[in-house]
Amino acid sequence: MSKKEFKPFIPANKVVPEFTVASVVLGILMAVIFGAANAYLGLRVGMTVSASIPAAVISMGVLRVILKKDSILENNMVQTIGSAGESLAAGAIFTMPAIFMWANEGLCEKPSFWLIAVIALCGGLLGVFFMVPLRTALIVEEHERLPYPEGMACSEVLLAGEEGGSKSKVVFSGLGISAIYKFVADGLRLFPSQVEYSFSKNYTCGIGVDVLPALAGVGYICGIKIARYMFAGGVLSYLVLIPAIAFFGGDSVVTGANASDIVGSIWGSYVRYIGAGAVAAGGIISLIKTFPTMVKTFRHAIKGFGKNVSGGERTTRDLPMWFILTGIFVIAVAMCFIPGITINPLGAILIIIFGFFFATVSSRMVGLVGSSNNPVSGMAIATLIITTFVLKSTGTTGAKGMIAAISIGTVICIVAAMAGDTSQDLKTGYIVGATPKKQQIGEMIGTLVSALSIGGVMYLLSNSWGGFGSEQLAAPQASLMKMVIEGVMGGTLPWTLIFVGVFVAVVAEILNIPVLAFAIGLYLPIYLSTPIMIGGITRWIVENKFKYNSEKQQKDSVDKGVLYSAGMIAGEGLVGIFLAVLAVFGIDKAIDLSGIYGGGFYFVGKCVALIVFTFFIISIIGFCVKGRDKTE
Repeated sequence: MSKKEFKPFIPANKVVPEFTVASVVLGILMAVIFGAANAYLGLRVGMTVSASIPAAVISMGVLRVILKKDSILENNMVQTIGSAGESLAAGAIFTMPAIFMWANEGLCEKPSFWLIAVIALCGGLLGVFFMVPLRTALIVEEHERLPYPEGMACSEVLLAGEEGGSKSKVVFSGLGISAIYKFVADGLRLFPSQVEYSFSKNYTCGIGVDVLPALAGVGYICGIKIARYMFAGGVLSYLVLIPAIAFFGGDSVVTGANASDIVGSIWGSYVRYIGAGAVAAGGIISLIKTFPTMVKTFRHAIKGFGKNVSGGERTTRDLPMWFILTGIFVIAVAMCFIPGITINPLGAILIIIFGFFFATVSSRMVGLVGSSNNPVSGMAIATLIITTFVLKSTGTTGAKGMIAAISIGTVICIVAAMAGDTSQDLKTGYIVGATPKKQQIGEMIGTLVSALSIGGVMYLLSNSWGGFGSEQLAAPQASLMKMVIEGVMGGTLPWTLIFVGVFVAVVAEILNIPVLAFAIGLYLPIYLSTPIMIGGITRWIVENKFKYNSEKQQKDSVDKGVLYSAGMIAGEGLVGIFLAVLAVFGIDKAIDLSGIYGGGFYFVGKCVALIVFTFFIISIIGFCVKGRDKTE
């Protein structure tokens, strides 16, 4: 379907309840809850879960069942505001804990609640502002080329709830099965959610798969093409680079108590830097390739500068450009003068430049692989390397320079996370027929509320779980950021590895390989790209390995999988948030049944996990083709 033929679910000339008191209040509540839960998850394992679909599902339950409201645009507004909490939390927890760690080392004071809130607010608002002039270019103009899987999945959830019938049953079947699956795996822990095998005797390498449904659902929605490029990056990382480094490095790099420790050590000390370089280069290449589209977008925006945008169609109205540019200028000035932020005018300029760059890159990346797999930390690493180098060159060194660098990195990290989330929300809104201007205001409300709550959440977790960097709160991403800044300031950063990643990305571009998808696979652990690949293969099987009477019958089968995958993502997200809340209150240990396997939990559990996951994938295929006419 071409862009001209696309029609939103709610036509532009139809006005239904959207920005209401109920939707705003419920959205604010979701933003606080999802922000807090994801802060905990990210500090424990270095990853967060997308909140858009869980918020949409909860919204439908509250607004439709309890409040008896039936506006799809109200539901969309709830998820728009609610998902802001998750994204802002992700950006903050990947960087800010580094200052807490330096404070524990006696290098500085801990950041105050208000300082954390102000930095988070600046980054969150910039992320929203940067996406406003890019909406037409990335969401509308590239509607067919950038799937935005979670945005698409969220729209399917909303539409299924609106239309009811078979679509609703498909979505909520996937949701229910995925929720049970997630609870059994990560709640009761009857089998592990990740299965990894590492080898070091003759060929040092690692393989693995996340056996939970959400990533397989993302792979199904994205399709085989994008999934295979991501998986190729993971293969290069774990089956080529790690063995090569182990072979040529010898005993100097092969250190660890077992094969898993050896592979993990090589990945963390070498391959991750290569991946960060590839992601940074991929971002630059993407920016260069999309520059004509961006110029066209800004030319269109400049024509409307200062004009009242309320005269256009409802579904094309954005916040006016004068408001956006004024907001960006005010934030840049504020960062230079607010006490405690330690960002000088040069730092503010770097934030605006890098912020816009990574907002564009982040939006395109989540358009390919979804927000849950957006390598925000990779972009933050690239920012920190350049920023710290610039600050060091201008004489800003020591603790002051490191804190300034992490402050800039925090803002950029939040910008990238918020831009990706805003993109997904705007994609959902584009499909269901929301008003972009109202969505953008909703994002700003969610940002404000989340910024005011994230500081308290970080202090609560830090004081309750032994501090950041401890076994309970490892804060893996923030620990890496801390290491990068100290490495640049001390002259110990492995630039060779960074440039290896850069030129790997260049080679991928020369070979006409989608460099961002490939670089993301190179940067992320292979057990994350493997289930995405399996999901892509599953869709390919449904599309090509069964006989259908017509294209419509084939499309209906494929669409069943998309709806089912949307439900899987929602189910896992909801239970992930629920388990995080249980963990905060210490209830997670009470329901842990992993001891039933005794000393063989990890081996037996892995076998059980693989068997269950295999049957789960087979059931998806069977569900998609069930009821089709089998005659040729």
